[in-house]
Amino acid sequence: MRRVLVLGGTGWLGRTIVGALLATGAEVTCLARGESGAVPEGARLIRADRRDPAVYEQVLGDWDEVVELAYAPDLVEPALDALADRAGHWTLVSTVSVYARNDEPGADESAAVVEPTDLDQYPDAKVAAERASAMRLGDRLLIARPGLIVGPGDPTDRFGYWPARFSRPGAVLAPTPVSRFVQVIDVADLAAWIAHAGIQRTVGTANAVGEPVPMADFLRLAASIAGYEGGLIELGDDALLAQGVNYWAGPRSLPLWLPLADVGFAQRAAVPFRESGGRLTPLEETVQRVLADELARGVDRERRSGLTAEEERAVILGAESGADRQA
Repeated sequence: MRRVLVLGGTGWLGRTIVGALLATGAEVTCLARGESGAVPEGARLIRADRRDPAVYEQVLGDWDEVVELAYAPDLVEPALDALADRAGHWTLVSTVSVYARNDEPGADESAAVVEPTDLDQYPDAKVAAERASAMRLGDRLLIARPGLIVGPGDPTDRFGYWPARFSRPGAVLAPTPVSRFVQVIDVADLAAWIAHAGIQRTVGTANAVGEPVPMADFLRLAASIAGYEGGLIELGDDALLAQGVNYWAGPRSLPLWLPLADVGFAQRAAVPFRESGGRLTPLEETVQRVLADELARGVDRERRSGLTAEEERAVILGAESGADRQA
């Protein structure tokens, strides 16, 4: 039986990866504080603070596969020191946010990454984790660079904002979608690929992303699946920014909306991912699953990303008032 150690495994993505590993018949151990939740049934959880120098004494056996989900240097580097020589294969979950430029549609894994000068910054820390892992593991390392990870239970509320919003009545506020794209990876597809890659000993670097979809098509799909029949109010970037609406994610944002200068962020190439067995759930199915999850959790709940109903109405009224003044 394959022995797999997951460094993490209690958060949303980690639990999904553990579930996929268990489905392959692997024996899975998770080393984590366990503050994000429980591991799936069938996995073993060792509760520990990975900043404790002695923590790895509990997992010093030989491992067919290690999956690293962290990126902070004080987590990644001690794990490499303790376990790099004991792992047949190692997968580091990184991110497409490591790339230095987002204005190149179709850019692949050879694109330049940021220089890790400030390890408090997420991209910098991920690059540092990639380089430290490559130095210690060589040709036993897979660097997985996912794009926007989506699916039921997503704690960021980014992708789910749109099917949830289209499930409610009233005119929907959206950014002008022309020349914009949405590119996602279903969390189940990412987890299944990582589990498969460990079995196949896949190495190298791979962007784990889906097909780029024009934002207008994505909005129409989400509206159709949610049964929305109302109107869509599209505002340009200047009008949205003038009213304090934020790009991409977080409070008072329109999720998935990016500056036009970053058009390449959601149009990355993914040839190694596909060639190494990556499979993609049809976007329609992902939206359906996410909508069901949103309805179950409550579409009016407090969210980490997006506009509240009151904020959306205020922005629409503000735009209409501005148009009236200009007329």
